[in-house]
Amino acid sequence: MAKKLSNFESLLFLPIKTIITNICCCRLNLFRKVSPFQYSDFSKQPSSLRNQDSVLMFNMEGTLLKSPSIFPYFMLVAFEAGSPLRALILLLLYPLICSVGGEMGLKIMVFVSFVGLKAGSFRVGRSVLPKFFLEDVGLQGFEMVMRHERKVGFTNLPRIMVEGLMKHYLGIEAVVGREMVVFHGYFSGLMEERRPYEPSLNSEIIGFDCFNNSLGQNFQSPFKALHLITEAEKRTWQTLPRSKYPKPLIFHDGRLAFRPTPLASLTMFIWLPFGFLLFIIRTLIGTFLPYQISIPLLHVTGMGGFFSKPQSFHPDKSKGTLYVCNHKTLFDPCYISMCTNKPLTAVTYSLSKFSEWIAPIKTIRITRNKDKDMKLIQELLTKTDLAICPEGTTCREPYLLRFSPMFAEVAKDIVPVAIDMKCTMFYGTTAGGWKGLDPVFQLMNPYVWCELKILEKVPQCMVCETGGQSRVEVANYVQSEIGKALNFECTIMTRKDKYLFLANNEGFVTS
Repeated sequence: MAKKLSNFESLLFLPIKTIITNICCCRLNLFRKVSPFQYSDFSKQPSSLRNQDSVLMFNMEGTLLKSPSIFPYFMLVAFEAGSPLRALILLLLYPLICSVGGEMGLKIMVFVSFVGLKAGSFRVGRSVLPKFFLEDVGLQGFEMVMRHERKVGFTNLPRIMVEGLMKHYLGIEAVVGREMVVFHGYFSGLMEERRPYEPSLNSEIIGFDCFNNSLGQNFQSPFKALHLITEAEKRTWQTLPRSKYPKPLIFHDGRLAFRPTPLASLTMFIWLPFGFLLFIIRTLIGTFLPYQISIPLLHVTGMGGFFSKPQSFHPDKSKGTLYVCNHKTLFDPCYISMCTNKPLTAVTYSLSKFSEWIAPIKTIRITRNKDKDMKLIQELLTKTDLAICPEGTTCREPYLLRFSPMFAEVAKDIVPVAIDMKCTMFYGTTAGGWKGLDPVFQLMNPYVWCELKILEKVPQCMVCETGGQSRVEVANYVQSEIGKALNFECTIMTRKDKYLFLANNEGFVTS
C-alpha cells in the first residue's frame, strides 16, 4: 500500500516538478551560461575574479538604489525640465501606471516626462538627478560595485537620465540604457528598443543583479560568476554617507528640495495655492514694516532663525563697514540687515529686476569691471555699510566656493558673516531656470530656517591697507573663518565652474 501511495504521489507531483524545473531553466537561460559561483557576500569573492581583465556588469536600479520605485525620478524630469502642469499630469496618471506596471508603466512615465522637451538643452540628468540618485544609493551595493576596477552599468531607464550619475560621480566605464527617439531636435517621448551589449572577448564577465530585474537580456556573453540579491536584502542596506561619495556633490540645480514620491508630490500641489498666498504676505511684511514688527510676524509665518554676534560686536552709526558673507540665497543681505538692525546696501553680481523691485533693502549691481567696481564700492562705503557675497553665486551644499579677493582691497573694516539656510519644499536659487522666480519659490516654503553668525572683525594686521597682506591672503582668511564657523569645506571652485557645469553658460542675467 505504501509503495502504491508513493507511486501515486510521484505521478501527482511530476507535473509540478516539471514546471518548477522549466522555470529554473528559463531563469538560467536568461543569464546564458552561469558558473556555479553564487555569492551571498561579495567580500568572499576570490581575488581571481577581481583582476584587471574582469568586467562587472550590474543593474543600477537593482543593485545600487535602495528604493524599488523609479517614479520620483520621472517626476523630477517632468517638473524641472518641463513644468508644474506636466508634473501634475504625471501624478494624475500614477494610478494607471501602477495598474499596468512593468514595461508599459515605464513607457507612460517616459512619454509624459519627455515628450516635447528640447533634446539639446536637456541637463536635468546632469544637474538635478544625481543628487537624488546619490541619496538613494545603498552603502552595501555601492561597496560591492566599487570593488571592481572595470564596471559597466545597465539601466532600464533612458540613458540620458543616469549617465550624469554613473560617469561623473561613480566613474563607471560604460552606461548601457534605453535611447530616446529625437524628432527635429525634440524628444518624441518614445524609447528605442534595447540593444544587447557585447563586451570584449578577452574579458571575464561577472554579473550583479536583483532577482526582480533582467540583466541577462541586455548583453550576449556568458557570466563567469553571478551574484543575485533580493529586495529583502536591500531593505536592510544603509544609505551611502556623503563622505563616501567618489566625487563630492558640490553643484546641483532644480527647484524641488524633497524627494517627489507620489504622496509628497500630492502634498506639494495641494500646498501651491497656499504657498503663493504666503509669498505675498511675507513680501508685504518684509518690505513695508520695520524690523521690530516684521521679524516677529515673519517668525509667525514660518520664517525662523538663529542669530548670534560676538560680545565685542557693537554696530555704531559710523559708515564704512563691509559685511562679507557666504552666499546661500538672495536674502542673505536682508538677514544681515535684520541681525544688525541697520539699513545696508547689498552689492550683487547678478539679480533679476523683479528681485530688485521687491527687495526690502537697497541693491547695487556691479559690472565685473574691476576698476569701476572698486571705485563704486569705495564711494558707497563712505555713505553706508555694505554687504557682499564674494563667492559670486549661491552654493546649496556644505562647501564654500572661492572668494573673489576684490573686497579686500576696498575696505578697512571687514566683518565676516556665516550663513546657513534650510528649506522644506523649494530651493530659492537656480542656475538654469528663470531667476525672477527665486524669491517666489524661497518665500513659498512652508518653513524656512536661517542660522546667521556674525564673526569677529578681521584684525587690522590681516587687512591689506594696514597689515600689508595681499588681497588673496585676506580673501582666503575670511573664507576659512566662515568655513570653520559653519563646518563647511573650502574649495577653489568658482561661479564660472558652477554655471558651466549646470547650465553651460557663465551665469549672467540679461536686463
